[in-house]
Amino acid sequence: MIGIAGILATLLLSVPVLAAAQVYEAEDAALSGNPYVEDSDSVGDGSEHSGSCVTGFSEEGDSCTFTVTIAEDGFYDLNFVSASMGGYKENYVIVDGETPGTVTIEEESFSDSILQRAYLTAGTHEITYSEYWGWVYLDRLEVSASAALDTSIYDVSATLVNENATDNTKRLMSYLADNYGSSILSGQYSENGQYGKEFTVVYRETGKYPAVLGLDFIEYSPSRAENGSTSNATDYAIQFWENGGIVTFCWHWNAPSKYLTGEWYNGFYVEGTNIDLAAIMNGEDEEGYQLLLEDIAAIAEQLQILQDAGVPVLWRPLHEASGGWFWWGASGAEAYKQLYILLYDQLTNVYGLNNLIWLWNGQDADWYPGDEYVDIIGEDIYPGEHVYTSQVDTYLQAVNYTSPAKMVVLSENGCVFDPDLAVRDGAMWGFWCTWGGEFVAKSMAIYAYNDTYTESEMLVKAYESDVVITLDDLPDLTSYPIREE
Repeated sequence: MIGIAGILATLLLSVPVLAAAQVYEAEDAALSGNPYVEDSDSVGDGSEHSGSCVTGFSEEGDSCTFTVTIAEDGFYDLNFVSASMGGYKENYVIVDGETPGTVTIEEESFSDSILQRAYLTAGTHEITYSEYWGWVYLDRLEVSASAALDTSIYDVSATLVNENATDNTKRLMSYLADNYGSSILSGQYSENGQYGKEFTVVYRETGKYPAVLGLDFIEYSPSRAENGSTSNATDYAIQFWENGGIVTFCWHWNAPSKYLTGEWYNGFYVEGTNIDLAAIMNGEDEEGYQLLLEDIAAIAEQLQILQDAGVPVLWRPLHEASGGWFWWGASGAEAYKQLYILLYDQLTNVYGLNNLIWLWNGQDADWYPGDEYVDIIGEDIYPGEHVYTSQVDTYLQAVNYTSPAKMVVLSENGCVFDPDLAVRDGAMWGFWCTWGGEFVAKSMAIYAYNDTYTESEMLVKAYESDVVITLDDLPDLTSYPIREE
């Protein structure tokens, strides 16, 4: 492994001398597609912008490209001063053809919208603001040297929020905390376990198995079981743990049958349900509350089996809530947080499940339920095809959800990032866990690798990296020393 000292040295050598921001006006940039220049006096209160602005970002490919000159290699913050045309907006940033992340804006007066720590070499660069959601007024780009990264973000506690956690659970968290900042665990979702399609094609391409197996409790949801769904996910988790691996579970919670409005198998999406979580959590829908408790009981039964088998679980329930596409996020942050805390209380205090490391994946600071309910923070990122950037801006946003920092992991991803870029940028994700299906395997009977999202060469590079931990690299987690803090 490269070691924390080597990573720190890399970060310190990449801090340019701080200087005043370089300012590039949007009206002077190259426009493509629908964007056009207009007088911005009528936008905002007239004090935050510099005259004209660019608007008209409405279709895929609409963009504004700035030509930027950099004097010194290093990390730079890219501030797209802009105003929303109504509510939350998010758009792509592309640097010399690569996509390091997105920027967001919600204010309707001109405000900062910053992508942190873009690495730029001395010379000329093309920096593009490109439509994702669109519908903004873009005034200017300000480029300024990034502050040095505070490496204390890697110094995270191994103490779990559940003080009654089992020894194996404490051992796993101790191992993760001990390695955080110096290495990154490889991970892969595979609905049929270690010998399923996804794990098989990764092994065939790289000669190694991922350290983390991702599974889903979806089919154990009562409204799916009622329609004949079955699952072996619990058995696969036990098998992988016994083979020396680490298990993470999400739960695409199919809503109770009462609330299904379309095909039963789409019952975790907003459009497939008419469930009103706010009404349930504020007491207006008492039957709904009881139905949710019954669903939780069904999942508790599976988690109990895992606890009895000595298996600790990186437990990621109620994921991607702030996106609004799942029913548990459709009623807003407060109802969601109430449900998250209810789930924690039921599984921890009612069912006595002490084998869970609570991995929160709400994707927005306003949805954070509180430090006392969260062990690890996860972000899900699907940046497109062959995008190997470290996504350091999103990583740092997640780090800043809490103080002191908690471990941050890439709990779902499409592309596998380049580990060299992660080290360079300081985006030391605790692990990645590539989603299954097309993101790694072709949809055919014969197992074959699908390079649509991650080319084979990059996958091999990642799995062979000194920074990356695979299944063979893991210690015996049933005897790993528990960190005393």
